[in-house]
Amino acid sequence: MKVLVPVKRVVDYNVKVRVKSDGTGVDIANVKMSMNPFDEIAVEEAVRLKEKGVATEVIAVSCGVTQCQETLRTAMAIGADRAILVESTDELQPLAVAKLLKALVDKEQPGLVILGKQAIDDDCNQTGQMLAALADLPQGTFASKVEVADGFASVTREVDGGLETVKLKLPAIVTTDLRLNEPRYVTLPNIMKAKKKTLDVVKPSDLGVDVASKIKTLKVAEPPKRGAGIKVPDVATLVDKLKNVSKVI
Repeated sequence: MKVLVPVKRVVDYNVKVRVKSDGTGVDIANVKMSMNPFDEIAVEEAVRLKEKGVATEVIAVSCGVTQCQETLRTAMAIGADRAILVESTDELQPLAVAKLLKALVDKEQPGLVILGKQAIDDDCNQTGQMLAALADLPQGTFASKVEVADGFASVTREVDGGLETVKLKLPAIVTTDLRLNEPRYVTLPNIMKAKKKTLDVVKPSDLGVDVASKIKTLKVAEPPKRGAGIKVPDVATLVDKLKNVSKVI
């Protein structure tokens, strides 16, 4: 069984994001970029399935600029067997990415697609669900546990009320939550091995997909700074402030 794992190149989670002075977007010049943390969890889960003998091949996929090859090399250093870059300089919206992944699903015929539930840059949480709809496949989102056996995937989901377990007939789509696993540390020997693994580069036109953006970003702004806290002498004053100043009660 093949496992397809989409990964996204994002600003590293340790970096303080700054908005451009003209408000057109986020400043990523000279900023450290890395794999989206949720996607890293997805790669780890796919590799673990391969180590258990459930999966035979793990294919990492990324959509974006040429530099996304670094992210794919990281995925292969974790344990992916090969990688595919859908190279595009356009700003890719979730629907465009889902269409590209649908084309790759049709081409590669994976038994399972595992991807992060959301990216930490746009927080859209849409691509997995859109891919499931386009490919007409069952989906298990926000997975904290995945077990694959006998042509089915048992997925424990994190929902508002606690946990929900669903049984999906393969092929299926799974999106990962934080508690699914702890990604392994990438060692130098594995980084060197990843350089020798196959990385194919294709264009959206090769897959017959139009990635033109349907959404226009009008303005990007930083959230307002929080004001300093104050001390109140008693409960009555606190209640008065909450009721008449903050108006939260």
